[in-house]
Amino acid sequence: MKRLKFIFFIAFAISFVINAQKKVHIAYIEGDIDLGLAPYISRVVSDAEKDNADAIVFKINTFGGRVDAATQIKDAIIGTDLLTIAFINNRAISAGALIALSCKKIVMVPGSSIGAATVVDQTGGKVGEKYQSYMRSEMRSTAERNGRRVDIAEGMVDERVIIPGLVDSTQLVTLTSEEALKYDIADTLMNHIDDVFAYFDLQDADKIYLTSNWAEDVVRFLNNPIMSSILIMIGIFGLIAEVKSPGWGVPGTAGLIALSLFFGSSYILQLASIIEILMFVVGLGLILVEVFVIPGFGVAGISGIILIIASLFLSLVSQDPFLDWDDVSNAIIQLSVSLLAALVLIFLVAKYLPKSNIFKKFILSEEEKATEGYTSRINYSELLGAEGISITTLRPAGTAEINGKRVDVVTDSEYIEHGKTIIVTAVEGMRVVVREKKV
Repeated sequence: MKRLKFIFFIAFAISFVINAQKKVHIAYIEGDIDLGLAPYISRVVSDAEKDNADAIVFKINTFGGRVDAATQIKDAIIGTDLLTIAFINNRAISAGALIALSCKKIVMVPGSSIGAATVVDQTGGKVGEKYQSYMRSEMRSTAERNGRRVDIAEGMVDERVIIPGLVDSTQLVTLTSEEALKYDIADTLMNHIDDVFAYFDLQDADKIYLTSNWAEDVVRFLNNPIMSSILIMIGIFGLIAEVKSPGWGVPGTAGLIALSLFFGSSYILQLASIIEILMFVVGLGLILVEVFVIPGFGVAGISGIILIIASLFLSLVSQDPFLDWDDVSNAIIQLSVSLLAALVLIFLVAKYLPKSNIFKKFILSEEEKATEGYTSRINYSELLGAEGISITTLRPAGTAEINGKRVDVVTDSEYIEHGKTIIVTAVEGMRVVVREKKV
């Protein structure tokens, strides 16, 4: 009995030690900050919370990117109670600075930098005050939440903020690692991530390195401007092809799949809302009504295409706090190029597909002429002038026996009783005209 208790004690002790072991999750924020990165960081935070991790270390090396993506990432990081550590091993510029400031602790490699978070457009030009004001407030509130200098965080966005001994009113704040430590933006300087683990007493922790999974990579790939344009082109081509042809076939199915991938990835990345998706569904429904219910091409089909195009456009520009004319014009250009490419593809298919060898394998290329013995109906021309007997009373139509065959006939005027001798006076396709033969 004592031996059994001892075994249970040992098992309990081992289980306690295993469960008590510290855990740290490591994630990567590198390259461009885009909307495809946000779901990955959200998953990292969620997994760490479920795993009761002691800390999350974010290895940061970026020149920045989309501010809306950075704010989503910031919200995910700042919303957890776990210890979050930003390890800047090269640079955290622009949107990367906001993400670094959202972490509770910041560790920088000597020679790295952080700052320059003013909002610019795709050409590098500074955008208007409304957007700068928004970014200033994001940087200010994030720094304030984690006990860092608000004026320096604000100075990373606005060159008018003066930091005595650092910058005047003409320079944005971009800090070296030494300056970041001096002005209380960084907590310490470390050369290697193992030094970070030791500094926060995590050297013996179970280290879990997390990279993006295949689903996140697919969503990120589909959101690429080139790929999303191709999906839109295929979708529009397929729907137009179905509207112009009877029934539902391969083009419509391919178009529907392409647009579903576009809207699905956009919804995951918070580009498309339920409103855009509903507009797409209603537009698709109108097109299906046009294809299967209403003959021809009319109001339903046109309305459906307009709704789908509008939903595509809104999905390219929605949910962006820095929406301006550049974003709108880029969306217009992307959608216009996709539409033009779809129309060109339709033209090329209509012109060259019927002439291709592949297409010819699916159709009957030889004409079966009547002069060669091919016919889809009985030829009664040989009965012209022949005589026969009316089997039924012809009033005026009925049945007669002519040349030993039962033939449906019609009189040219009066009724003919059955059993009378008749003569064929005309053959008009399937119509055999007879009259009674007078003795």
